[in-house]
Amino acid sequence: MLPDPLIDIAGARRAMLEMFAVARTGQQPSEAVLTEDRRITGPAGAPEVPIRVYRPRHASGALPALLWIHGGGFTLGLPAQDDLFCEQIVETLGAVVVSVDYRLAPEHPFPAGTQDCYAALAWLLTQAPALGVDTRRIAVGGASAGGGLAAGLALMARDRNEFPLAFQFLLCPCIDDRHVTASSHEVNDDRTWSRAKSLQAWRAYLGERDHGDGLPYAAAARASDLRGLPPTYLMVGGLDLVRDEIVAYGARLIEAGVTTELHVWPGGFHGFELFVPDAPISQAARAGYLNALERALGA
Repeated sequence: MLPDPLIDIAGARRAMLEMFAVARTGQQPSEAVLTEDRRITGPAGAPEVPIRVYRPRHASGALPALLWIHGGGFTLGLPAQDDLFCEQIVETLGAVVVSVDYRLAPEHPFPAGTQDCYAALAWLLTQAPALGVDTRRIAVGGASAGGGLAAGLALMARDRNEFPLAFQFLLCPCIDDRHVTASSHEVNDDRTWSRAKSLQAWRAYLGERDHGDGLPYAAAARASDLRGLPPTYLMVGGLDLVRDEIVAYGARLIEAGVTTELHVWPGGFHGFELFVPDAPISQAARAGYLNALERALGA
């Protein structure tokens, strides 16, 4: 979620840190999960990339893994905001989760964040033996802007043909900068992900450069060919600004022969299952996508 467009980015980042600190008050880290912060080699000429690794404390055999990319409108966020989510995946699936602290816009517009995520994917693949990870069961995923980064990362991995992916796991992903769909005009309430916030976020993320053929790695909906992408899970609320771009992307994936599961939750706004976690719709959505991830990775 991005605050009011008139609020400066630094203030928004401080507010987000405070919000997640309050959200975690009284909640202890899971004793079943080992959490470790590391710094890995970044893209050529760029700084090291901080990552947070979550692993089962007790596990045997080769494990599935998820490279997770946090949301925050391309301009906010950090791995810690998703600690509870990542711990739940480790506990439920017995998987390893690597969460990327990618560089943020506007200081670091595209392709910086995507390049950081690709470096983290490369690290996960090369370190798989040490982490106890089965390289045939690695997924990429993210929520909101993180889902958009994950979708672009899957396209990049396909095109470079360096790292095989078993699955892409996209929760209300932001994948289209054009804002031409009906739903992109429907949501103007700044208590949620509104058109004004989305336009601001995409301007910050894309900057002033002409990205040419690389633009689909930033906005996956612009990709002309979706063949060869990994099996995909897509989820969005029916009252979400990004609803129509996600539904259209899901249809195109199916047409391209990609095994695709798409869920539209009636009445759900952007990130509804995180902001009202106890609502029946939120519980059903979480159960559904955790089940999909478990089925995909064979956990």
